[in-house]
Amino acid sequence: MGQTTSSYGYSSGGSAYMADLSLSPHHHRSSSPDSAPPPPDADSSNQEPDYTSEIPDECLALIFQCLSSGDRKRSSLVCRRWLAVDGQSRHRLSLNASADSAPFLPSIFTRFDSVTKLALRCDRKSTSINDAALALISQRCHSLTRIKLRGCREITDLGMLALAQNCKNLRKFSCSSCSFGVKGMNALLNNCSSLEELSVSRLRGIDNGFPAESIGPGIASSRLRSITLKELYNGQCFSPLVIESKNLKSLKIIRCLGDWDRLLEAVAGRKNCLTEVHLERLQVSDAGLMAISKCPDLENFHLVKTPDCSDDGISAISEKCKLLRKLHIDGWRTNRIGDEGLIAIAKNSKNLVELVLIGVNPTTASLSAVASNCLNLERLALCGSDTIGDAEISCVAAKCNSLRKLCIKGCRITDSGIEAFATGCPNLVKIKVKKCRGVSRVVVDQLRARRESLAVNLDVDEVELPSIDWNTSNAGLQEVEYRGELAQETTHDHGHDSEGSTSNGARSSNKSRFSLLAGRTIAACAFQRLVNGNGSSNDST
Repeated sequence: MGQTTSSYGYSSGGSAYMADLSLSPHHHRSSSPDSAPPPPDADSSNQEPDYTSEIPDECLALIFQCLSSGDRKRSSLVCRRWLAVDGQSRHRLSLNASADSAPFLPSIFTRFDSVTKLALRCDRKSTSINDAALALISQRCHSLTRIKLRGCREITDLGMLALAQNCKNLRKFSCSSCSFGVKGMNALLNNCSSLEELSVSRLRGIDNGFPAESIGPGIASSRLRSITLKELYNGQCFSPLVIESKNLKSLKIIRCLGDWDRLLEAVAGRKNCLTEVHLERLQVSDAGLMAISKCPDLENFHLVKTPDCSDDGISAISEKCKLLRKLHIDGWRTNRIGDEGLIAIAKNSKNLVELVLIGVNPTTASLSAVASNCLNLERLALCGSDTIGDAEISCVAAKCNSLRKLCIKGCRITDSGIEAFATGCPNLVKIKVKKCRGVSRVVVDQLRARRESLAVNLDVDEVELPSIDWNTSNAGLQEVEYRGELAQETTHDHGHDSEGSTSNGARSSNKSRFSLLAGRTIAACAFQRLVNGNGSSNDST
């Protein structure tokens, strides 16, 4: 039907739709209302009446919302009216933003003239649309409220200026791997007074190795509620914007260079309403955490791989942020955050609902305190800990009565610890055990039999080794393989990017460990072949 090159994805929830178009001349022709396939030729006397002609366009649009993506695409080809209603009722659009798509943009936005949420994505191997194309899009989409730019490297400050001037009702802006710079960002902030969410990742225009001009605050700072800065070399040029955004509720700074203590102190030095803070792979110390502790409304705090932070900073946050509900800590196996910080959390964070500990080594003392005092704790994750064993897990099973979801990964537990959940944690609905080699499938089956409503997920992820009697290599193989897997996958399962899970030093260390593993495996296999060869020769004689 001429539409095989386009695909639409249906998204439930009101009038929001996703149309992912792989643009081609065929799509261009079939997308135009004038080129819609005419109804089949038939004698008017024999043609059945069109009962849908009495349905108002608004009701027809609501019916389209209930269709699957394929059915909706096929329905739009029934007649010109359905094609028009389908185009007018799509408010979310995702386009391939390669330069080859530029000639088809006018016809696309002639059909989809009610778009409020737009995503423009271009892969690394293609040349993206330029300033002229973005200006055309902004002129056709005056009611645009959300836009995402991914890999649009040909868009400069001029294109951003056109977007900002034509789409002043923008509420959410997100860009990644783009090349415009400070002027483009300031144009957005100076024209879009309704902007509420800003996400900037790998913005090449400010990552040029030279000190960047300041970004913001602009008129947008008065309404900004969320700022996310990710993988920026000169990310601190956003400091004026962050400091002056007095209604800011969510601040996420991930893998950005520079010392961030001063920015956090400046934000905390004024009245603020921050409820969520996410700090990952940053140069931030206890001074920064103590500044965050001055945010009385803080509810969600993520601290990931910040080696300069210790129990003192965590204790300060727990003592002053009484509304804390979600806490994620990745201690990176530095042993700077442990029992002292967790006991402080247990004493002060009565409203804690979710606790994730990665690379932290708590003992029974701290876990018992958390279980006894955090009576509303529903979700708990314990990953990559050298101190969590059967005793600690049994303590969790005995005291965490409100717990609903539990994740245990890379800990030294056995079947004995899992057996405790046969009677413990009465509200538990899901338990996930991964890379805990002391846990067998037998105990998991027994637990499922005793608690049928409990979902148990076991992933031991074992690797079969050569069956030889060489104790030294066997132990070495298990230890090296365990640490390598943990370094690569621990943070990946908890919402962090797997690419940034280890530092350069850790990567080189893992490479050496894996090379050791490979060497021992080759040696072990050669030794086994030698033994088998001698055995077979002896049998033949």
